Formats: sequence, C-alpha cells, structure tokens
Amino acid sequence: MEENLEKKLMRKKESGWFTTDDERFKQIFEFCDGYMKFLNISKTEREFAFNAKKVAEENGFRDINTIQTLTEGEKVYYLNREKSLYLAVIGKEPLERGLHIIGSHIDSPRLDLKPNPLYEDSELAYFNTHYYGGIKKYQWTTIPLSIHGVIIKANGEKITVNIGEDENDPIFTITDLLPHLAKDQASKRLNEAIEGKNLNILVGSIPVLDKSVREKVKLNTLKILNEKYGITEDDFVSSELELVPSFKARSLGFDYAMVAAYGQDDKLCSYSALRALMEINNPEKTAVCILTDKEEIGSVGNTGMKSHVFDYFISELLNKKGENRPSLLEKVFCNSKMLSADVDGGFDPVYSNVFDIYNSSRLSKGIILNKYTGVRGKSGASDANAEYVAWVRNLFEENNIKYQLSELGEVDVGGGGTIAYMLANKGVDVIDCGAAVLSMHAPYEVASKFDIYEAFRAYKAFYEKN
Repeated sequence: MEENLEKKLMRKKESGWFTTDDERFKQIFEFCDGYMKFLNISKTEREFAFNAKKVAEENGFRDINTIQTLTEGEKVYYLNREKSLYLAVIGKEPLERGLHIIGSHIDSPRLDLKPNPLYEDSELAYFNTHYYGGIKKYQWTTIPLSIHGVIIKANGEKITVNIGEDENDPIFTITDLLPHLAKDQASKRLNEAIEGKNLNILVGSIPVLDKSVREKVKLNTLKILNEKYGITEDDFVSSELELVPSFKARSLGFDYAMVAAYGQDDKLCSYSALRALMEINNPEKTAVCILTDKEEIGSVGNTGMKSHVFDYFISELLNKKGENRPSLLEKVFCNSKMLSADVDGGFDPVYSNVFDIYNSSRLSKGIILNKYTGVRGKSGASDANAEYVAWVRNLFEENNIKYQLSELGEVDVGGGGTIAYMLANKGVDVIDCGAAVLSMHAPYEVASKFDIYEAFRAYKAFYEKN
C-alpha cells in the first residue's frame, strides 16, 4: 500500500538511462556523435554562426534579405555581423498570436588577444591576452591552446585564422611556475595565484639572424606571420583573435555515456535547439531560434541579446508577411513563449557543500527547468510565473520528456543569469531550460549524452506545440 502511495505522490528521480531502450540508445549516441563533430569545428561564436548557417541552408533556410514576401512554412535566417544568428520557420497562425522562441548563446569563456599583443622578453615571444567571461585563471595554464579568429586589413581584406586544431599545426600555451619554486605562489588564494596580466601565450623562440635587430624573436614571429598571412604588426589592431583549448570533444567514461568538450556552455543547448528547428515543418506557431553572442560578458554590443537587432528580425518577419502595423511588435512579444536554453551547474559530489542537494540538477536525469535565476535574494532574476511553468511541465509530460527542477547552487553561495530576463522584459513568457554540466566555464566541461539528446527532444516538442 505504502509503495503504491509513493509512486502516486512522490517525484521519480531515477536516471534516464533506466528507461532507455536499445533504439533510444542508438539515437542518443548517433545524435551526440554529430554534436561532438560540430563542436570540433565551432569553438568560437563566428565559427558556430558560420556552421549553423551552413546547416540551415542545407535544410532549406534562406537569407531573409533575399526574400520579398513570406508565406506559411517559409524558412528564413538573419546573420548578424557573422557572430549571431536568428532563424524562423513561419507558422500557420498570424505572428501577432505569438512565437515559440528558443534562445541560447554561442560565445564561451576564452582568452582574447590585446590590440597590441606581440612582445619579446628574454628572447621568447609572447602574445598578451585579456580574458573573456568568467574563468578560473589557473585552469588556463599549461594546456594546449589554438588561435581562432579574423584579421581585417586596412584595405578591407579579411583573413581567417585557425592554428592549432590540425595535428600538423603548432599549438600554444601559458607557462606556470615549477613546484620547486612555487612556495609563495602556493600560499596565495586560488584566485590570486595566477594573475590576469600573466596570462601570456608563448608563441616563439627562434631569432632572426641579424645582430642589429633588437627584438629578434619578435621579428622572426612577424616574419612567419607575414609569409603565411601577408600581415604586419599594425594589422593586429583590426583583428579578433581568440585563444581556445585545442582539445577535441571526446566521449568520456568506460561506458562512453558523457561528452567532454570545451564550450558546452552554451553550445550544448545551441546545437540541440538548432537541430530541433531543422526538423520543424509547417508549425502552428512561428518557431524562432536565437543563437546570440556576448552572453558571457552581459549580452552587450550589437551582437548581444541586449541589442535591438533581434527586434529588427521579428519586424522584418511582420513586414514581409504583410502583417505589420504600429505597436504590433510589442503584441507579438506579449503573446510569445520562450525557453531560455542555457546549461546549469550539475551537482558534483566532490564539491557537495556548495549545492542544495534537494534542488540541484543531476547528470542523466533529463532537461532542467530553472524557474528563477539571479543571486542572493533573486537579484537580477528572471522568475517564471506558475502558469507558464505548468504549461511547460505539461508539454514535457505529454511527450514523455524527462525533466528536473533546479537552482544553481546553495542560497547565498551560487547564482547566475541568462538571456531570459531580456526577453521577459519584452513581455515574453520565459523559463530557463537546459542541461546539467560539470566543470562549467573550465577548458573542458562534462555533460551526459542522455541529457543532450533529451534537450533536443524537449526543444523539438516546444516548437511543435500548438
């Protein structure tokens, strides 16, 4: 009797693998094989946007700038300065009845080169960096790094750079102090042992064979870069070059059940949302996918979510469907629903003291709903209303999608934010909805393959919902 009562009244918190049959196993692993391949060629926001656009075009999406009128079932995208991408599948209902939006970000913590990065010290050449986003600085020393990005010359010529990913490429690294000499360093607080100003990339050591030159190794490095890319030192001024781990995405564990990779925050949700949209045809509500930039530094700038470029994209949908009129954009947003697709810090038993064990997400237990974000007293939070949480819950239960409820860390210890509040400010019903990740913001993050595929299933069901 008590056992039946338990089944009736208590939430089931078992691993998703318990209910995974052979066919679902196959689907999960095949999906994650594609995910890992995509991660390996999409480590930066520019690369992700470029490759996502390519996937979209292969699935019938067209640049909205090339289209004069939009009709039901049309698939369009807008590429914003090569660093963010908005996509839509036009639904049967008028846009003013609302959209189904999934929004994620494609930037990740990294190291950026400074405007004048190259210098020589003690006959070694270095690149000087400025870290981007929230990182633990010590994690970025003594690991292999690759350089990705673009250099724009004064004449407008664009040079794409990708060094360190191919097995025949050199890699780069940040050196650290040997333990024998690190007594003072070891006595410092963890966040002080490696200073930001010392995150300098070792890039060369061979000098030019000219004794009259003062900085011989620096000049030889410039000579190599000039021969390969045709650039001079001045061209660094108009470049965007990023240092990212050269690690490949790999299966983790004897059972191959997890993915270890750089940038799963938030490329996990971005990829799952993109792949879900590719399977949507003739939805009732217009389905929209946001792949935005700059979330890790506050969603600022004209490629971040705080810009009005997304509003412009929706206005273009209205214009080209012939539905636009004054104040209609605001009505569209007020009638829309959204999943803010961002990862969550999964419960790690090694560090259990900073988690609320009753309200933490767990690997392999499905998609996560974060009703609210923010820090301490929910400062800066997006807090979904109960009616919308119930709507999403019903959607997942109808589609047999395993889900869990979570907070990011213990009260007064954890906290964070996503792009959710920016869409909520427009009047959209929104809730955070992503997957659990271990070692978030580290050069190598860990996620469950079950959760990755469940995110895809959840996002697809959301797009298809009436």
